[in-house]
Amino acid sequence: MDDQILVVNCGSSSVKIAVFDSHGTVLVSALAEKLGQPDARLVADGEESVSLPAMADHHQALEASIEWLQRAGYLSTEPTAIGHRVVHGGEAFHKAALLDENAIRAIESCADLAPLHNPVNLAGIEAARRLFPEVPQVAVFDTAFHQSLPRHAWLYALPRRFYEDYGVRRYGFHGTSHQYMAEEAARRLDKPLEETSIISAHLGNGCSITAIRNGQSVDTSMGLTPLEGLVMGTRSGDVDPGLFDFLAAKGVTAEETHRILNRESGLLGLSGHTSDMRNLVNAAREGNGQCKDAFEVFCFRLARYIGAMMVSLEQLDALVFTGGIGENSTDVRARTLEHLVLPGFRVDPAANAHHGRNHGGHIAAANSRFPVMVIPTREEAMIAREARALVADSHPRTSRHH
Repeated sequence: MDDQILVVNCGSSSVKIAVFDSHGTVLVSALAEKLGQPDARLVADGEESVSLPAMADHHQALEASIEWLQRAGYLSTEPTAIGHRVVHGGEAFHKAALLDENAIRAIESCADLAPLHNPVNLAGIEAARRLFPEVPQVAVFDTAFHQSLPRHAWLYALPRRFYEDYGVRRYGFHGTSHQYMAEEAARRLDKPLEETSIISAHLGNGCSITAIRNGQSVDTSMGLTPLEGLVMGTRSGDVDPGLFDFLAAKGVTAEETHRILNRESGLLGLSGHTSDMRNLVNAAREGNGQCKDAFEVFCFRLARYIGAMMVSLEQLDALVFTGGIGENSTDVRARTLEHLVLPGFRVDPAANAHHGRNHGGHIAAANSRFPVMVIPTREEAMIAREARALVADSHPRTSRHH
């Protein structure tokens, strides 16, 4: 059997897994969801549902998922390598890393920078290492692509001791997706990556935008944590830091404010109804004023950030939309570009309606100053590629299945 790469992406209550063959083609993807709840389940390729143990944790979910993959014939006895998504690598990781004890300790040391993410990423790593103790495993970091940010873009205007003592700075996230956007946009534009400059808007439940100059990240919206920047599904994005003191005077603790900003804000907080853009747009069309507010704020803030990202570029080869909302919401793209008339963006309604599928991803009108593209992201494929390359470099004999 050909070499296979297993990709593991652990969320707070879910485990996404995918198996890739030696050509980088995905063989199957599955989602173990509702972990820690009585109705935990495994959904494979969006269709087949397999029950998991009630209140299943990440280890039980991964174990059950591996058993199903092997039973269904998608995974050989052992994969060649396992790639893990890790949200925060701090300054310790500028690229993917083989997981040994030193790397795991370094990831643990970043946990306070991403308390909602790194601990569950580590739970997935621990579970996979127990299941496959002899298989090389690789961490691919959301933050690594942004380590090229210039100093003036990552340094906060705070007393120096906060950076020097605690590492408080802009790190940025969704780096795997933004890196793929840079590479795929360059390919579609028929330009060398090192000569390609784009603005990449990754829009999903989490949202971030990145200025990429000559193939490298030079500015990005998320900061010390994934809370800063754009309006998101349940995250507020930018707010006045004075909010904490203001709410504290009203009896709201800092912990409670942090929880609200992460879990009850964004589209959900504004609409009071939903964090799902599809449901929100439908409700807005039916006259729901709060949902309309949420939609308008989301698009305006996105447009404002697109304008801001242009400051970090010397040229712009394309504005690229990706992620679940970016790839699928005709309304979001159209409304956002309506705010960008002065910079010269124009959308072709027909191409936009079909998400650019018949135009190589292009949705800009003929009189648009800059190209606008829709490119589906392939984060898991990028993680598989990074894992395969790193293992091949460090383990010359990786073809145990040949």
